[in-house]
Amino acid sequence: MIVVTGGAGFIGMNLVLKLIELGYQDIVIVDNSLKRIMAMERELHDIPNMLIYLTVEDSYLWLGFNKYSIDAIFHLGARTDTMETDAKLLKRLNVDYSKFIWNFCTEARIPLIYASSAAVYGDGEDGFSDVDWEWFRPLNLYGQSKYQFDTWALCSEEEEDMPPHWFGFRFFNVYGNHEQHKGKMASVIWHFYNQIKETGEVKLFRSHVDWCEDGEQKRDFVHVDDVVKIMILSYDIRHIMPSGIYNLGTGKARTYNDLAKAVFKSLDVPVKISYIDTPEEIRESYQYFTQANMDKLMEAISGYDFLSLEEGIDLYIKQLEDENR
Repeated sequence: MIVVTGGAGFIGMNLVLKLIELGYQDIVIVDNSLKRIMAMERELHDIPNMLIYLTVEDSYLWLGFNKYSIDAIFHLGARTDTMETDAKLLKRLNVDYSKFIWNFCTEARIPLIYASSAAVYGDGEDGFSDVDWEWFRPLNLYGQSKYQFDTWALCSEEEEDMPPHWFGFRFFNVYGNHEQHKGKMASVIWHFYNQIKETGEVKLFRSHVDWCEDGEQKRDFVHVDDVVKIMILSYDIRHIMPSGIYNLGTGKARTYNDLAKAVFKSLDVPVKISYIDTPEEIRESYQYFTQANMDKLMEAISGYDFLSLEEGIDLYIKQLEDENR
């Protein structure tokens, strides 16, 4: 039996669909969004696999009763809004519940794969190393909550204080199918697609620093299919892959100009890009560059061929166009 917290969310739903495709029969989804669960049930209604849906509140008791039937927990559930200002909410959902899952997996000897975030690296001034971990300065409360749990996990020094196998993946800019429900927090690719459909144009943020031209801000964009495949691979090779925290991007930063042009090309429409001021409320915390250092993960899994940005965008745009038709 596989448990996926946040299983009706963006990455979680893609993970569940991949597990079903691979033949896993018993999947437990923990998610508090009734709307997303109902949408998921409609999509999966003809699939014979046994799916169980639980709220976070129900999961405490259910896990306790079923702990010896669980093969692994993929803990993706979290409050992911980088603009969230409720520190208590973030502590409860991103830190305290994660500690509960960790301690549960430790006691029951269950492998744990969990979602961290590149938001822990802040503005990137201190680099993007998943080996060093004591000096990062997240720019928002969301990033602080992820960093707080990461450091707590890394402070576990004895085997009896940690799950038998555990992997925390620091996701960079993930994009792909089933993210529409995230609204403003969906990937820029989804937003660009909708802008082009509505206006024929993409608006990018201007640069507000001297060393970067407009639209040349860079991000490490990674397709959700690659993220899901690597998480499952880590579970499959858990006996030989060292436990710990790993970056999960592509290791190749690309500009927003590149990104917009790739979406235009995929839609086969003329490129039309304009630039607008970055909103004041996020200007001071805006990241101009992110790029995962992938050395640690590539050594652990002996290499992996990621989708290129253009390949990933073509795949995603085709899915969006099919849905709209």
